[in-house]
Amino acid sequence: MNSELASAPPPPMAERFRNSAVAIARFPFPFTGDSYEYTVNLVKAGQGAPGAFDEHWFDIDEHYVAEMELRALVLEQDPDRYLSLPHMIEHQWDVLELIMEHYAADYPEHFSLTRDGDLWTWENRLLGLRDTFTFGDPRTLPREPLDYIARQAQGDWVALDVRDGDLWLDAGMLTFPADWSLKFDMGMSFEEWHGPVPMAHEAGVFKRAKQFLLRITPEEPWQRFNWTMTVGRRWDTSSETYDQWGIDRTTITPENVGEKVHLRVEVQVLPRLPRSNGLLFQIRTYLISLEELVTNPAWANRLRRVLQSLPPEIADYKGLSRYRQTVIDFLEPYEDGQP
Repeated sequence: MNSELASAPPPPMAERFRNSAVAIARFPFPFTGDSYEYTVNLVKAGQGAPGAFDEHWFDIDEHYVAEMELRALVLEQDPDRYLSLPHMIEHQWDVLELIMEHYAADYPEHFSLTRDGDLWTWENRLLGLRDTFTFGDPRTLPREPLDYIARQAQGDWVALDVRDGDLWLDAGMLTFPADWSLKFDMGMSFEEWHGPVPMAHEAGVFKRAKQFLLRITPEEPWQRFNWTMTVGRRWDTSSETYDQWGIDRTTITPENVGEKVHLRVEVQVLPRLPRSNGLLFQIRTYLISLEELVTNPAWANRLRRVLQSLPPEIADYKGLSRYRQTVIDFLEPYEDGQP
Protein backbone atom coordinates (compact mmCIF):
# COMPACT_ATOMS: atom_id res chain seq x y z
CA MET A 1 0.00 0.00 0.00
CA ASN A 2 1.19 3.51 -0.79
CA SER A 3 2.52 5.00 2.47
CA GLU A 4 0.87 8.39 1.78
CA LEU A 5 -2.49 6.69 1.30
CA ALA A 6 -1.98 4.57 4.41
CA SER A 7 -1.40 7.65 6.55
CA ALA A 8 -4.06 9.83 4.91
CA PRO A 9 -7.03 10.73 7.14
CA PRO A 10 -10.29 8.92 6.34
CA PRO A 11 -12.80 10.88 4.22
CA PRO A 12 -15.56 12.78 6.06
CA MET A 13 -18.36 10.50 7.23
CA ALA A 14 -20.88 12.08 4.81
CA GLU A 15 -18.61 11.19 1.90
CA ARG A 16 -18.43 7.58 3.05
CA PHE A 17 -22.23 7.35 2.71
CA ARG A 18 -22.31 8.53 -0.92
CA ASN A 19 -24.22 5.94 -2.99
CA SER A 20 -22.65 3.88 -5.77
CA ALA A 21 -24.61 3.10 -8.94
CA VAL A 22 -25.48 -0.28 -7.40
CA ALA A 23 -26.84 1.34 -4.23
CA ILE A 24 -28.93 3.78 -6.29
CA ALA A 25 -30.35 0.95 -8.41
CA ARG A 26 -31.47 -1.00 -5.30
CA PHE A 27 -32.76 2.06 -3.41
CA PRO A 28 -36.20 1.35 -1.89
CA PHE A 29 -38.19 3.99 -3.76
CA PRO A 30 -41.44 4.04 -1.79
CA PHE A 31 -44.07 5.53 -4.08
CA THR A 32 -46.40 3.35 -6.17
CA GLY A 33 -48.72 6.19 -7.23
CA ASP A 34 -48.51 9.85 -8.21
CA SER A 35 -50.35 11.28 -5.21
CA TYR A 36 -49.85 11.20 -1.47
CA GLU A 37 -52.03 8.81 0.49
CA TYR A 38 -51.61 7.83 4.14
CA THR A 39 -51.86 4.05 4.27
CA VAL A 40 -50.51 1.27 6.48
CA ASN A 41 -48.93 -0.25 3.29
CA LEU A 42 -47.87 -3.52 4.91
CA VAL A 43 -46.47 -6.30 2.70
CA LYS A 44 -44.73 -9.57 3.54
CA ALA A 45 -41.01 -9.11 4.31
CA GLY A 46 -38.12 -10.85 2.59
CA GLN A 47 -39.92 -11.42 -0.71
CA GLY A 48 -37.67 -9.32 -2.98
CA ALA A 49 -35.62 -10.37 -6.00
CA PRO A 50 -31.97 -11.47 -5.59
CA GLY A 51 -29.85 -8.43 -4.76
CA ALA A 52 -32.85 -6.23 -3.89
CA PHE A 53 -33.09 -4.38 -0.57
CA ASP A 54 -35.88 -6.76 0.49
CA GLU A 55 -34.38 -10.06 -0.65
CA HIS A 56 -33.85 -10.92 3.03
CA TRP A 57 -35.56 -9.88 6.27
CA PHE A 58 -32.58 -7.76 7.29
CA ASP A 59 -30.65 -5.97 4.56
CA ILE A 60 -26.99 -5.01 4.74
CA ASP A 61 -25.29 -2.94 2.04
CA GLU A 62 -22.11 -1.11 1.08
CA HIS A 63 -22.49 1.33 3.99
CA TYR A 64 -22.35 -1.36 6.70
CA VAL A 65 -18.95 -0.53 8.21
CA ALA A 66 -19.44 3.24 7.99
CA GLU A 67 -22.87 2.95 9.62
CA MET A 68 -21.53 0.83 12.49
CA GLU A 69 -18.70 3.31 13.09
CA LEU A 70 -21.14 6.23 13.08
CA ARG A 71 -23.43 4.32 15.48
CA ALA A 72 -20.54 3.77 17.90
CA LEU A 73 -19.78 7.50 17.79
CA VAL A 74 -23.40 8.46 18.49
CA LEU A 75 -23.56 6.01 21.42
CA GLU A 76 -20.31 7.33 22.83
CA GLN A 77 -21.72 10.87 22.79
CA ASP A 78 -25.18 9.85 24.07
CA PRO A 79 -25.35 6.41 25.77
CA ASP A 80 -29.11 6.80 26.27
CA ARG A 81 -29.69 5.99 22.60
CA TYR A 82 -29.83 2.45 23.96
CA LEU A 83 -32.43 1.83 26.65
CA SER A 84 -34.22 -1.25 27.98
CA LEU A 85 -36.70 -1.72 30.82
CA PRO A 86 -35.85 -4.58 33.24
CA HIS A 87 -38.63 -6.95 32.07
CA MET A 88 -37.31 -6.92 28.47
CA ILE A 89 -34.33 -9.27 28.89
CA GLU A 90 -36.12 -12.20 27.18
CA HIS A 91 -37.03 -9.91 24.26
CA GLN A 92 -33.36 -8.95 24.02
CA TRP A 93 -32.26 -12.55 23.63
CA ASP A 94 -34.98 -13.02 21.02
CA VAL A 95 -33.62 -10.11 18.97
CA LEU A 96 -30.01 -11.31 19.30
CA GLU A 97 -30.95 -14.78 18.09
CA LEU A 98 -33.03 -13.47 15.20
CA ILE A 99 -30.29 -11.18 13.91
CA MET A 100 -27.50 -13.74 14.31
CA GLU A 101 -29.50 -16.50 12.62
CA HIS A 102 -30.51 -14.38 9.65
CA TYR A 103 -27.17 -12.63 9.16
CA ALA A 104 -25.31 -15.97 9.28
CA ALA A 105 -27.77 -17.63 6.87
CA ASP A 106 -28.12 -14.73 4.42
CA TYR A 107 -24.55 -13.35 4.47
CA PRO A 108 -22.31 -16.37 5.25
CA GLU A 109 -19.31 -14.63 3.69
CA HIS A 110 -19.42 -12.05 6.51
CA PHE A 111 -21.03 -13.75 9.54
CA SER A 112 -21.15 -17.19 11.18
CA LEU A 113 -22.97 -18.65 14.18
CA THR A 114 -21.91 -21.95 15.78
CA ARG A 115 -23.96 -23.57 18.56
CA ASP A 116 -22.96 -26.27 21.05
CA GLY A 117 -26.05 -26.43 23.23
CA ASP A 118 -26.27 -23.04 24.94
CA LEU A 119 -22.62 -22.29 24.14
CA TRP A 120 -22.67 -20.08 21.03
CA THR A 121 -19.81 -18.63 18.98
CA TRP A 122 -20.53 -15.58 16.85
CA GLU A 123 -18.12 -14.25 14.24
CA ASN A 124 -18.51 -10.92 12.48
CA ARG A 125 -15.72 -10.73 9.91
CA LEU A 126 -16.69 -7.23 8.72
CA LEU A 127 -15.92 -5.79 12.17
CA GLY A 128 -13.24 -8.32 13.15
CA LEU A 129 -15.23 -9.77 16.10
CA ARG A 130 -15.37 -13.33 17.42
CA ASP A 131 -17.15 -13.99 20.72
CA THR A 132 -18.20 -17.16 22.54
CA PHE A 133 -21.02 -16.81 25.06
CA THR A 134 -23.73 -18.75 26.86
CA PHE A 135 -27.15 -18.04 25.37
CA GLY A 136 -29.44 -16.79 28.14
CA ASP A 137 -26.61 -15.66 30.43
CA PRO A 138 -25.95 -11.91 29.94
CA ARG A 139 -22.82 -12.14 32.14
CA THR A 140 -21.06 -13.91 29.26
CA LEU A 141 -21.50 -10.98 26.83
CA PRO A 142 -19.66 -7.66 27.04
CA ARG A 143 -23.00 -5.80 26.96
CA GLU A 144 -26.71 -6.55 27.31
CA PRO A 145 -27.84 -8.78 24.41
CA LEU A 146 -29.71 -6.10 22.46
CA ASP A 147 -26.96 -3.53 23.05
CA TYR A 148 -24.37 -6.08 21.86
CA ILE A 149 -26.06 -7.18 18.63
CA ALA A 150 -27.64 -3.85 17.58
CA ARG A 151 -24.13 -2.33 17.47
CA GLN A 152 -23.45 -4.85 14.68
CA ALA A 153 -26.68 -4.58 12.69
CA GLN A 154 -27.70 -1.87 10.23
CA GLY A 155 -30.84 0.05 11.09
CA ASP A 156 -32.45 1.00 14.37
CA TRP A 157 -33.97 -1.73 16.54
CA VAL A 158 -36.95 -1.40 18.86
CA ALA A 159 -38.41 -4.29 20.89
CA LEU A 160 -42.11 -3.96 21.70
CA ASP A 161 -43.73 -5.73 24.61
CA VAL A 162 -47.23 -7.16 24.05
CA ARG A 163 -49.59 -6.93 27.03
CA ASP A 164 -53.15 -5.84 27.76
CA GLY A 165 -53.96 -5.97 24.04
CA ASP A 166 -51.44 -3.24 23.26
CA LEU A 167 -47.85 -2.71 22.09
CA TRP A 168 -45.39 -0.98 24.42
CA LEU A 169 -42.09 0.59 23.44
CA ASP A 170 -39.95 -0.86 26.22
CA ALA A 171 -36.47 -1.40 24.70
CA GLY A 172 -34.40 -0.28 21.74
CA MET A 173 -31.32 1.19 20.13
CA LEU A 174 -32.11 4.34 18.17
CA THR A 175 -29.16 6.23 16.74
CA PHE A 176 -30.61 7.36 13.38
CA PRO A 177 -34.22 8.41 14.02
CA ALA A 178 -36.18 10.88 11.90
CA ASP A 179 -36.98 13.58 14.46
CA TRP A 180 -38.05 11.47 17.43
CA SER A 181 -36.49 10.28 20.64
CA LEU A 182 -36.19 6.85 22.28
CA LYS A 183 -35.71 8.48 25.66
CA PHE A 184 -38.91 10.52 25.28
CA ASP A 185 -41.05 7.65 23.93
CA MET A 186 -39.74 4.89 26.21
CA GLY A 187 -42.63 3.10 27.95
CA MET A 188 -45.33 4.58 25.70
CA SER A 189 -48.13 2.57 24.10
CA PHE A 190 -48.44 2.24 20.30
CA GLU A 191 -50.93 5.10 19.89
CA GLU A 192 -49.14 7.30 22.42
CA TRP A 193 -45.81 7.31 20.56
CA HIS A 194 -47.62 7.94 17.25
CA GLY A 195 -49.48 10.84 18.87
CA PRO A 196 -47.83 13.68 16.86
CA VAL A 197 -48.75 12.24 13.42
CA PRO A 198 -51.47 14.45 11.86
CA MET A 199 -54.64 13.13 10.10
CA ALA A 200 -53.90 9.42 10.67
CA HIS A 201 -55.59 9.19 14.10
CA GLU A 202 -58.81 10.68 12.75
CA ALA A 203 -58.75 8.17 9.90
CA GLY A 204 -58.37 5.28 12.36
CA VAL A 205 -55.08 4.24 10.77
CA PHE A 206 -53.26 3.43 14.00
CA LYS A 207 -56.09 1.41 15.54
CA ARG A 208 -56.25 -0.76 12.41
CA ALA A 209 -52.47 -1.02 12.20
CA LYS A 210 -52.17 -2.13 15.83
CA GLN A 211 -54.75 -4.86 15.39
CA PHE A 212 -52.86 -6.13 12.35
CA LEU A 213 -49.49 -6.06 14.12
CA LEU A 214 -50.86 -8.01 17.09
CA ARG A 215 -51.74 -10.86 14.69
CA ILE A 216 -48.24 -11.19 13.16
CA THR A 217 -46.71 -14.65 13.63
CA PRO A 218 -43.00 -15.60 13.99
CA GLU A 219 -43.08 -17.38 10.63
CA GLU A 220 -44.44 -14.45 8.63
CA PRO A 221 -42.88 -11.01 9.24
CA TRP A 222 -44.19 -7.92 7.47
CA GLN A 223 -42.66 -4.69 6.27
CA ARG A 224 -43.80 -1.19 5.41
CA PHE A 225 -42.32 2.02 4.03
CA ASN A 226 -42.08 5.36 5.73
CA TRP A 227 -40.45 8.43 4.18
CA THR A 228 -39.44 12.00 4.79
CA MET A 229 -36.64 14.31 3.63
CA THR A 230 -33.35 15.22 5.27
CA VAL A 231 -30.99 18.10 4.55
CA GLY A 232 -27.43 16.88 4.15
CA ARG A 233 -26.34 13.26 4.16
CA ARG A 234 -27.21 13.25 7.86
CA TRP A 235 -28.29 10.03 9.58
CA ASP A 236 -28.79 11.19 13.15
CA THR A 237 -31.78 13.55 13.06
CA SER A 238 -32.97 12.77 16.57
CA SER A 239 -34.91 15.18 18.75
CA GLU A 240 -31.83 15.35 21.00
CA THR A 241 -29.68 16.83 18.21
CA TYR A 242 -32.28 19.16 16.67
CA ASP A 243 -30.09 22.16 17.52
CA GLN A 244 -27.44 20.74 15.14
CA TRP A 245 -29.61 19.95 12.11
CA GLY A 246 -32.86 21.94 12.38
CA ILE A 247 -31.26 25.11 11.02
CA ASP A 248 -30.23 23.23 7.85
CA ARG A 249 -33.82 23.46 6.61
CA THR A 250 -33.36 27.20 6.11
CA THR A 251 -30.28 26.82 3.89
CA ILE A 252 -31.85 25.28 0.75
CA THR A 253 -31.50 27.29 -2.47
CA PRO A 254 -32.12 26.44 -6.15
CA GLU A 255 -28.34 26.13 -6.50
CA ASN A 256 -27.75 23.57 -3.72
CA VAL A 257 -31.07 21.68 -3.51
CA GLY A 258 -29.89 18.73 -5.63
CA GLU A 259 -26.85 18.11 -3.47
CA LYS A 260 -28.26 18.91 -0.04
CA VAL A 261 -31.82 17.54 0.02
CA HIS A 262 -32.12 13.77 0.45
CA LEU A 263 -35.12 11.49 0.22
CA ARG A 264 -35.04 9.47 3.44
CA VAL A 265 -36.80 6.10 3.30
CA GLU A 266 -37.35 3.73 6.19
CA VAL A 267 -38.05 0.08 5.44
CA GLN A 268 -39.70 -1.04 8.65
CA VAL A 269 -39.56 -4.82 9.23
CA LEU A 270 -41.85 -6.34 11.86
CA PRO A 271 -41.28 -9.96 12.96
CA ARG A 272 -42.92 -11.57 16.00
CA LEU A 273 -40.41 -12.58 18.69
CA PRO A 274 -40.96 -16.31 19.37
CA ARG A 275 -39.89 -16.68 23.03
CA SER A 276 -41.12 -13.43 24.55
CA ASN A 277 -44.14 -13.03 22.22
CA GLY A 278 -43.04 -9.42 21.69
CA LEU A 279 -42.71 -7.67 18.36
CA LEU A 280 -39.49 -6.45 16.78
CA PHE A 281 -39.65 -3.09 15.00
CA GLN A 282 -36.60 -2.73 12.76
CA ILE A 283 -36.20 0.66 11.08
CA ARG A 284 -33.74 0.32 8.20
CA THR A 285 -32.94 3.80 6.84
CA TYR A 286 -31.74 4.65 3.33
CA LEU A 287 -30.71 8.11 2.08
CA ILE A 288 -30.46 9.29 -1.52
CA SER A 289 -29.68 12.83 -2.65
CA LEU A 290 -31.89 14.44 -5.30
CA GLU A 291 -28.87 14.47 -7.64
CA GLU A 292 -28.60 10.70 -7.23
CA LEU A 293 -32.37 10.18 -7.46
CA VAL A 294 -32.83 12.01 -10.77
CA THR A 295 -30.55 9.50 -12.47
CA ASN A 296 -33.85 7.59 -12.58
CA PRO A 297 -36.19 10.07 -14.37
CA ALA A 298 -39.32 8.05 -13.54
CA TRP A 299 -38.55 8.41 -9.81
CA ALA A 300 -37.98 12.16 -10.24
CA ASN A 301 -41.30 12.61 -12.00
CA ARG A 302 -43.22 10.59 -9.43
CA LEU A 303 -41.61 12.29 -6.42
CA ARG A 304 -42.50 15.69 -7.87
CA ARG A 305 -46.16 14.70 -8.24
CA VAL A 306 -46.33 13.25 -4.74
CA LEU A 307 -44.86 16.43 -3.24
CA GLN A 308 -47.37 18.53 -5.16
CA SER A 309 -50.23 16.52 -3.64
CA LEU A 310 -48.89 16.54 -0.07
CA PRO A 311 -51.37 18.12 2.41
CA PRO A 312 -49.86 21.17 4.17
CA GLU A 313 -50.18 19.61 7.63
CA ILE A 314 -48.22 16.54 6.48
CA ALA A 315 -45.54 18.74 4.88
CA ASP A 316 -45.25 20.62 8.19
CA TYR A 317 -45.04 17.38 10.18
CA LYS A 318 -42.28 16.10 7.91
CA GLY A 319 -40.43 19.43 8.13
CA LEU A 320 -40.58 20.05 4.36
CA SER A 321 -42.61 23.24 4.16
CA ARG A 322 -39.66 25.63 3.89
CA TYR A 323 -38.12 23.97 0.84
CA ARG A 324 -40.87 21.82 -0.71
CA GLN A 325 -41.43 24.18 -3.66
CA THR A 326 -37.68 24.41 -4.30
CA VAL A 327 -37.57 20.61 -4.60
CA ILE A 328 -40.62 20.58 -6.89
CA ASP A 329 -38.99 23.19 -9.13
CA PHE A 330 -35.74 21.17 -9.22
CA LEU A 331 -37.68 18.09 -10.36
CA GLU A 332 -39.84 19.97 -12.91
CA PRO A 333 -37.64 19.08 -15.97
CA TYR A 334 -38.52 15.40 -15.40
CA GLU A 335 -42.29 15.95 -15.75
CA ASP A 336 -43.35 13.97 -18.81
CA GLY A 337 -46.89 15.33 -19.08
CA GLN A 338 -48.39 11.84 -19.01
CA PRO A 339 -51.45 11.24 -16.78
